[in-house]
Amino acid sequence: MAFAERVRHLVPEGAYYMLARAQALEAEGREIIHLEIGQPDVATFENVAAAGVWAIQEGYTRYTPPAGIPALRRAIAEDAGRRRGMQVEPAQVVVGPGAKPALFFPTLALVRPGDEVLYPDPGFPTYAAMIGVAGGVPVPVPLREEEDFSFDLATFDRLVSERTRMVVLNSPSNPTGGVLGLAALEHIAEVARERDLWVLSDEIYARLAFDGRPAPSIASLPGMREHTVICDGFSKTYAMTGWRLGYGIMPEALAERVELLLTHSIGCTAAFTQQAGLEALQGPQEQAEAVVAEYQRRRDVLVAGLNGMPGVRCRTPQGAFYVFPNVKAWRMSTSERTSNEVADYLLEEAGVAVLPGSAFGTYGEGYLRLCFANSMENIEKALERMAGALGSARCQPPNSSGGGGSRMRGRGRP
Repeated sequence: MAFAERVRHLVPEGAYYMLARAQALEAEGREIIHLEIGQPDVATFENVAAAGVWAIQEGYTRYTPPAGIPALRRAIAEDAGRRRGMQVEPAQVVVGPGAKPALFFPTLALVRPGDEVLYPDPGFPTYAAMIGVAGGVPVPVPLREEEDFSFDLATFDRLVSERTRMVVLNSPSNPTGGVLGLAALEHIAEVARERDLWVLSDEIYARLAFDGRPAPSIASLPGMREHTVICDGFSKTYAMTGWRLGYGIMPEALAERVELLLTHSIGCTAAFTQQAGLEALQGPQEQAEAVVAEYQRRRDVLVAGLNGMPGVRCRTPQGAFYVFPNVKAWRMSTSERTSNEVADYLLEEAGVAVLPGSAFGTYGEGYLRLCFANSMENIEKALERMAGALGSARCQPPNSSGGGGSRMRGRGRP
């Protein structure tokens, strides 16, 4: 079948592919620990779920304005502005079914055929996909482990050209958990202002920041409100992945264009879902804060366990709910193993589903992504299984004496 050029580059997301493989093994009777899919293990908060049920019972099942119900747009503007220390007007808010429309539609509205768009690598696979669909040219910017997976600013400066139209940021990051510091954001903002570039800032994990250090938004820097689109949503913070509720914050003129794209593609977001979102923002926040504290506890256990395995090193992520360990030292006999092979090995031999770093771009090769939005019991069980599998005779790091992978030696952060 002859497909249009705009969709020929599209491939499945690695998370869904690995999930399907893991579920197939479960259907055969295998016990699989799921560290591959990025969603909270807790149920949607009780007050939020009750608000959604109430809304259905009260008849909130009809069409809504394409950009979202006014009450939710006002609540988002107030909450997002307060958390970022900036003024946000309701007219700048566009609500969609999930956060991806706030990535895709601004890109469609702004990127012209041949425009270059810089994006993080390793990064969320949708970035390259949406740039290609818009007719743009994806230009990956490496995230360096030795720089806590921040933007390689020297490479960024070299890659920016007269053809650059947009820069995509993601902080905290999927898959690395890295957070862009204020100095890096100021550097990128200066370039954006000087060259009149757009910045698409994916901040879906903004509330999941650890060690008492918030993740700053580039939109809050001087002169950047006019250059920035913020993408955010309810899935990660409020355990609402299946509700499909997200939003974008952008200059009003762009919001009007994006609203038209919503009108002619999706129509509108479910009314009862928006009522649940309103409760999420205006209701008590203690459970959201408690979940972040629990994620941090799990993070610390997972990082320590991974760093106790010979040939594995793992930096401590500053946000999101992922770790991104370096497994480049692992070999099969005398040959280096790709991250895809390591992920396959762990699934088949250990019953632990993880994602290869290569699923997130060229610079992700040699790494794995593990999601710690799972129970502490499963995380500890996964570590034990991984240590045994990686320490077996079939999978040894260079210069290993064998069998040491099962000993959890805490090396600390590399």
